[in-house]
Amino acid sequence: MHPLDARIASALPGGSLFAVGGRVRDEIRAQIEGVEAPTADWDYVVVGLPVPELVERLRALGRVDLVGASFSVLKVTVDGQTVDVATPRRERSVGVGHREFEVESGPGVTLEEDLSRRDFRMNMLARALPAGTIVDPYGGAADIRARRIDILTPRAFQEDPLRMLRAAQFAARFDYAVTPALRAAMSEAAPLVGSVSAERVHDELVKLFAAKRPSTGFELLEETGVLARLWPELLEGVGVEQNEWHAYDVWRHSLATLDASAPNDLTLRLAAFLHDVGKPRAKDGPHFYRHEIMGAEMTRAMLERFRFPNEVIQTTEHLVKQHMYSVDPELSDAGVRRFIRRVGPENIERLFALRQADIAGSGLPKRDGSNEAFETRVRAELERKPAFSVRELTVDGDDVIAALIRRGDAPPDFAGDERVGAALRWLFEQVTDEPERNERTLLLRILEQYLAGAA
Repeated sequence: MHPLDARIASALPGGSLFAVGGRVRDEIRAQIEGVEAPTADWDYVVVGLPVPELVERLRALGRVDLVGASFSVLKVTVDGQTVDVATPRRERSVGVGHREFEVESGPGVTLEEDLSRRDFRMNMLARALPAGTIVDPYGGAADIRARRIDILTPRAFQEDPLRMLRAAQFAARFDYAVTPALRAAMSEAAPLVGSVSAERVHDELVKLFAAKRPSTGFELLEETGVLARLWPELLEGVGVEQNEWHAYDVWRHSLATLDASAPNDLTLRLAAFLHDVGKPRAKDGPHFYRHEIMGAEMTRAMLERFRFPNEVIQTTEHLVKQHMYSVDPELSDAGVRRFIRRVGPENIERLFALRQADIAGSGLPKRDGSNEAFETRVRAELERKPAFSVRELTVDGDDVIAALIRRGDAPPDFAGDERVGAALRWLFEQVTDEPERNERTLLLRILEQYLAGAA
């Protein structure tokens, strides 16, 4: 038993404290499957005590805040750690977006009733503290042993449609199968997912993308009709065949590319999943001309729909737009530098990882080493650290303004106009062609030559 469990149990009557939630599930998984049990999920239920008495007892341990009077949930801070302590409750989801609930809580609600309101049988578990015995009225431990996800009632997804996304992310994260009863209930309730708030959908999608094989979850969402209510654009790729360099249709290639990408990088995973989303709309016979441009536009709209952060959206959109880059061995060194400029040095490794996942997701053997050779050239150029943006030039806008004033091409109080930006962009091109030109004295001389020619 964790020391925190013992501290809280010491303040309460014997037999009243229970650990609940994902922590208990994962402790059982650790025993059965050998996985590591996380220690961040500390949720407790206390039976048989009214909230005022519970608050009074817990204040002997530390700070107690009532965060939801109707939910009877307490935030208790003990030795710098904050945990949730609640009384048992019954609840029913009501209102738009399933963000409001009718709740009944207190000593009159049993622990079994509290557990029954949870999403899946494998989560309807509790551990008595300090005794350590498992309370399992609905067969959750048996589901864990069988590596399956099941519901207690067909109404589970109607009560909270977000649970459909939770089923998908659990299936992918744990590599568990869903039962026929769950699948049937999910298919029936699929239209309801549209009532769930974008923020709640976002949070479950993030968890799904973190799974080792997220395709498991997305296949479940597709087969039950849920995905059609979230990202119907993806389903346009079902049955859309590709060229001889792909073994799969666009949809299955997207899934395979997703699985082949690194699970610890959300932006990369999003780009892997969405990199070819524009192909069905760009299809022209056996070709998909400029599908990356169309796909980038679709990617932005799809990610904005579920409130992904702006930085994630921008980078994912950029990776999708750039994923068709050429690895021509005849490309000049200046061409390599322009490639780095276009992609951005900060995006290079992600783009390379996307290309490798794309190749792995083709379902066919790798053709040659041209991608690796190009990556070596790019990394060597990055090591040289030439200027990859105007900001890295050894002259700036003030130097251009001073030169224009000195030449009499601008008044003494000149603060700049479009000529300044044009001059800097021209200088940047000269430096891209020959990086050694990015030396201040030389670049000022080249600037004078440019201004003289522009006069």
